[in-house]
Amino acid sequence: MEREKRRERELNENQLEGRNAVLEVLRSGRDIEKIMVQKGNVEGTIKRIVAQAAEKGVVIQEVSRQKLDELSQTKNHQGVIALVSAHDYVEVEDILAAARAKGEDPFIILLDGITDPHNLGAILRTAECAGAHGVIIPKRRSVGLNATVGKTSAGAIEYMPVAKVTNLVKTMEQLKKEGLWFACADMGENDHFDTNLKGPIGLVIGSEGEGVSRLVKENCDFTASIPMYGKISSLNASVAAALLMYEIVRQRNYSK
Repeated sequence: MEREKRRERELNENQLEGRNAVLEVLRSGRDIEKIMVQKGNVEGTIKRIVAQAAEKGVVIQEVSRQKLDELSQTKNHQGVIALVSAHDYVEVEDILAAARAKGEDPFIILLDGITDPHNLGAILRTAECAGAHGVIIPKRRSVGLNATVGKTSAGAIEYMPVAKVTNLVKTMEQLKKEGLWFACADMGENDHFDTNLKGPIGLVIGSEGEGVSRLVKENCDFTASIPMYGKISSLNASVAAALLMYEIVRQRNYSK
């Protein structure tokens, strides 16, 4: 019973329901993962919510009333539910500034379509332990900093800067101008043990099912593959990320 109550409190902190509550969170400037509105209901207050959300670049998703009813915790959603972040996001420049402040080459993790909150939480935890300067995720086709991510990260969500961007490819192009090279975690010929992962680097990890998308992969400078000796041909995204992150650590700190 206590576990159920704790879970309910946790969810309530990150899910806001009703028109006034959603308008207030939009005014507050708090980071919002997405706002779900009832299909066909774009009149009055809902119209204002949609307009303000669009102005702030918040993802708006139209769903059926049945879907809102299923998700609602208060059973009084009034046609709108907002999912807010468990932690604030940063700008990409903040991540670069963190590297400069430490006098280190940037070490950034880019996640292309990670939708499992447990994987994102585990990646944040490893990134923090490995000394990465930040993580970048896209606004769409990706899980955000929700309560499950926070719990799975074991506290890393408080220390690992996460930026959310509209377009990963454009972000990569901007970071290339800052001197970063991009390594794509992919099945290929370049064994990560033989790949030079030193210097300013962005490590790109793909989604659990699809891997790195074509356009993002085309904008990477090289691939870093993990050798497979068993009958299964791929690793969980968070495990693959951990292995490659620590290969970067090894090459930076223990390789001549």
